Amino acid sequence: MYRLSARQILLIALISGIFAAGAVVIFDRISNRFKPSEAAFSETPPAGISDPATTTDEQNNIEVYRTLSPGVVFIHSTSYARDLFGFVEPQEGSGSGSILDQQGNILTNYHVIQGAQKLSVSLGGKKDYSAIVVGGDPDTDLAVIRLTEKPADPLTVVPMGDSKKLDVGQKVLAIGNPFGLDRTLTTGVISGLERPIRARNNRLIEGAIQTDASINPGNSGGPLLDSHGRMIGINSQILSPSGSSAGVGFAVPVNIAKRIVPQLLQYGRVRRPKLGINTRDVGQLRNQIDLPVEDGILIYQVARGGGAAAAGLRGVQQTEMGDVELGDIIVGIDNEKVANSDDLFRVLDKHQIGDTVQVHIWRDGRRMSVPVRLMESPDSRR
Repeated sequence: MYRLSARQILLIALISGIFAAGAVVIFDRISNRFKPSEAAFSETPPAGISDPATTTDEQNNIEVYRTLSPGVVFIHSTSYARDLFGFVEPQEGSGSGSILDQQGNILTNYHVIQGAQKLSVSLGGKKDYSAIVVGGDPDTDLAVIRLTEKPADPLTVVPMGDSKKLDVGQKVLAIGNPFGLDRTLTTGVISGLERPIRARNNRLIEGAIQTDASINPGNSGGPLLDSHGRMIGINSQILSPSGSSAGVGFAVPVNIAKRIVPQLLQYGRVRRPKLGINTRDVGQLRNQIDLPVEDGILIYQVARGGGAAAAGLRGVQQTEMGDVELGDIIVGIDNEKVANSDDLFRVLDKHQIGDTVQVHIWRDGRRMSVPVRLMESPDSRR
C-alpha cells in the first residue's frame, strides 16, 4: 500500500482548499447573475426633519431643504453633432437628479441624459464630477447615472416614499436647478393624482402626480418631496404654452422608479414581456378600411421566434392572387379589454417574462382565445 507523507497530505489539502474556494467564487458569481438586483435605494426617513405636525410650515421648509438639498445634483450633458458645414458642434443640456446610494447612483429623467456623450455632475461647490449612464427607460422617462469619481465625504441619499399614500391638497416640495440656478426650492400642494402623461416616445405613463409647485426647465429629474423629506415623485413635465411654469407640473410616481431602478442597475434597461407583434390601433384605421370591431389593435406583423408566432397569431398577409388578408385583431387579454395600444402596454406590464396569457382575437368573423407565452423582445415590438 502506498503511504502518503505528512508533507504530501498537507499539499493535497492545500490544493483541495484552493479548488473549493474557486468553486465557491464561481458559483457565487453565477448565482448573482441570475439573482434579482437588490434595491439600491433607501426608504429610511431622513434624520434632521421634525414632525411637520409639531413645527411651523416655514421651519419645515427650512429643515427639508437643509437636510436633502445636498442630495440633489445638477446634471450637465454634452453631445456632439455636425452642422451643415461639417463642423462638430457641442449640444448641451441640463437637468437635476437625486442621489440613491453611497455608490454614487443618481436617479433622473431619461430625457435629461438621452443622447449624451459626456456627463458632468455638480454636488454643490466649484468641482464637477464625471458620470456615466448606467441605464435608461424611455417608456417611463427614468434613467440612472453613476459618478465615476466620488467626493471624500459621504453622499447625501434622498430616501424614497410611497406614491400610493398621497392625497390631493398634501404639501410637496421640489428641489432642482431651474434655468441653471443651483438647488432651488419651490413649494406647493398635490393638485391631482392619477394623471395620464406621455413620455417623449409617446408611451403612456399612468398615475402621474400633478402639482402647483413651480417646475421649470432644469427641474427635470429632481425630486418631488413630501413634508417628511421623502421622495414621492420625479419632476418630469410642465404644461405651459410659454415653456415655463404655469402652476401645472407633473412628476413620475416614485413607486414606478422603485420598480424600474433595480432593473436599470442590473441590466441597463427594463426587460418587459411582449407578444412579439407590430400593430395599429383599430381607431386609427376606421376611416380607411372596413373592420369587424370598433376597438382593438390590428396585428400587421408577427416577429419570428416570438410568442405570438409560436402561438399561431397572424399578421397582415398578401395572397397568391394579390389580395390583402387582414391580420388578427386583439380585443382583450385575460378578460381585460384591449381597445388600443395603451391598454396593451398596461396589461402586459402586469406580467413577467415567461407568463402565458389568453389573447382574445377576432379572426375570420369570429372571436377566439389563443394562449401566448410572453417573451422578451429587444426591439420596439409589443
